Order: sequence, then structure tokens, then C-alpha cells
Amino acid sequence: MISTVNQSALTINGYDFIRSKSQSLTSSRRFSVLPPLPAMKTRRSSGVLVSKPIFVSKVESFGCLKSSNETHTEEKSCLVKCKAYKADRVDPIEGPESKTEVARKMKIGVYFATWWFLNVIFNIYNKKVLNAFPFPWLTSTLSLAAGSLIMLISWAVRIAETPKTDLEFWKTLFPVAVAHTIGHVAATVSMSKVAVSFTHIIKSGEPAFSVLVSRFLLGETFPMAVYLSLIPIIGGCGLSALTELNFNWIGFSGAMISNVAFVFRNIFSKKGMKGKSVSGMNYYACLSMLSLLILTPFAIAVEGPQMWALGFEKAVSQIGPQIVWWMAAQSVFYHLYNQVSYMSLDEISPLTFSIGNTMKRISVIVSSIIIFRTPVQPVNALGAAIAILGTFLYSQAKQ
Repeated sequence: MISTVNQSALTINGYDFIRSKSQSLTSSRRFSVLPPLPAMKTRRSSGVLVSKPIFVSKVESFGCLKSSNETHTEEKSCLVKCKAYKADRVDPIEGPESKTEVARKMKIGVYFATWWFLNVIFNIYNKKVLNAFPFPWLTSTLSLAAGSLIMLISWAVRIAETPKTDLEFWKTLFPVAVAHTIGHVAATVSMSKVAVSFTHIIKSGEPAFSVLVSRFLLGETFPMAVYLSLIPIIGGCGLSALTELNFNWIGFSGAMISNVAFVFRNIFSKKGMKGKSVSGMNYYACLSMLSLLILTPFAIAVEGPQMWALGFEKAVSQIGPQIVWWMAAQSVFYHLYNQVSYMSLDEISPLTFSIGNTMKRISVIVSSIIIFRTPVQPVNALGAAIAILGTFLYSQAKQ
């Protein structure tokens, strides 16, 4: 859009550009929408100077002019009539579309920053709770319960729009919820046994499981670049596992099971939920509620109220009443960071989301090492860096 106007609008008629019957035919063949600017010698001078750019503001009409030659053969020359302005300067100013694009990018930036921040806070409080109260099944249940309660209140007071669901929706969501429940519990079990940084290093290997499952179970094929990107992922995770000072098989197995479960969650979600009207944070809210119903009886069977009571009494004697705040904080922040991540999916492409997820793992690994003073050997850090680099390369090659 041109910034200013220094003369009134002038009308340019396509007829002005028809100089002769021979030139008329040439002109009609050349132009597509607007005819070229005429030379100075024309039948009628339009008064247009080309020393400054012309901004076409309005097209008034299209039509064709008929002319006859000596043999009475008709020729048609298409005409266009438009209004134009002469500008003061060449460089355009920003229009409303560019402002909208800037606002959208700022919104995505806020989503990413909030997502990373909430995820870091969750992992810190989650590890604090598990160190003092080592009951990952109950901890996982509380996380889902807090999210379900938050969304029920949001729907009741109309902060969020209540989703319209039916029985078919919940039946389709069920396998997704089963995989989500397994992945969530397995990751929490892993964090109860090993350092947060180690769990996330192993979980950065999820793309490798995604490719393997999709290739051998679903028959999908990928470009060679995708397969090559798995080499640094697998190699980096293996190097970190071999050099981990506080290695634990339960912790390692939990992270690996979580990877597999989340791969199946994504597959079930992609195939079963395609075309469903529920998306974003409402989709995650429904997923949390169904996962809570699935997990609760298993949590009671594996750990049970008696063990929870004894463990809580011991935690209060060691930590004090603040253990209650820690448990509430990890539950709420778990829901919030997942909610923001699902909201961001509505605004960005899968590639951008994958890159953001890679950066999120880096922030969690670095912050947990600093806060919990986790001892890290140089070769262990190298393995983590290689695995994360492989994850980034995978996200690029997958597109």
C-alpha cells in the first residue's frame, strides 16, 4: 500500500493505448490484466509520469472495443479502466495483514515461552514430590485429577466452551487414553528412580520408536534422511545410558515404555480423531478425564491407600506441611503445560511443534541439572547433545 498521495486520482482508459489497428492487435496479445504504459506519442495524452511508482487503486470495468478494417473483418482489443495514484516514495508502509502476522508470531512466542516455563516448573516439583513421597502411581493419578477438576470448573463458569461429544467420540478416544495413561505412569516411574535429566534424554529417543512402529507395523515408508537422523538419536541415548552415574534399570525401562506408549497414542489420535470437532485444550481435557478413570483402579491395586497413608506420614515428618503444596503444584503445572502445548498445536505446524518440543527438552535437562546439582560427566553431556541434535534433524527430515 502506498503511504501518501500528492495528486488527485486520474483515470487511465485502455483505449488510450490503442494507436493503430496494427498496434491494437499487438497490444491485445501482450497484456493480461493491465496494458503497458504508452509511449509519449499517443492519440490522447493521459498525463502519466513513470518517474514515480503508480498505485492502482480501483478497477472500474472490463470490456472489448470492436474496430473494423477495410475488409470489414472485426478485431477485438480488450480494454480496462482503472484509477491510479502517483506515490511520493517507492517503499511501502506496513498494511493490516503484516500487523496481523506480527501479532500471530507474538502469540506463538508467548505460547512457546509459557509451555517451556510450565514444563520446567512441573518437572522440578514432580521430582521433589517423588524424592519425598515415592509413589508414582498416586502422583500420576493426582496430576490427571487436578487437570480434570480445572476443566470441569472452567466449563461450569463458562471460561472455556463445553465440548459437544457423543458416545462415538469417547469410544474413539479410549485407545488414545489407554496409551496416554501408560506413557504418563511409565514416565513418572522413571523419574522416581533416576535423575530428571536422564529420563528426558532417553525420552528424546521417541522419534526412533515412531519410525520403527510406523515402518514395521503400519507399513509406512520414510525418506532416507529420516532413517539417517535416527543414528545420532539412538547413539546419543545409548552413550548417555552407558555413562549415567546413577543408572537404574527401572528408571531406564520406564522411559523406554513411555516412548512406545506415546508413539501409539499419537498414532491412535491421528487415525481415530481425524475430523472430530473437539480439539485443543478441550481435547486434552477429555483425554485427561478418561485416563483418570482408567488409571485410578490400577493405582489403588498397585500401591493402595494404606501405603499412601504411611508414605505421606513419613514425608510430612521429613519435609513438613509444604509437601502438600509440592503435590498440588506438580499436579496443576502438569495440566497447564499440557494444555498450553495442545493449544499451540492449533496455531503452528507439526514441524514447528517438533522443534519447540526439542527446545523444551533442552530447557528441562539444563534446569534440572542446575537445580538438583546432578553430577554429569562430559561424555554423558556429549551423548545428550548428540541425541537432541538427532531429534532436531529428524523433525527437519520428516517434513
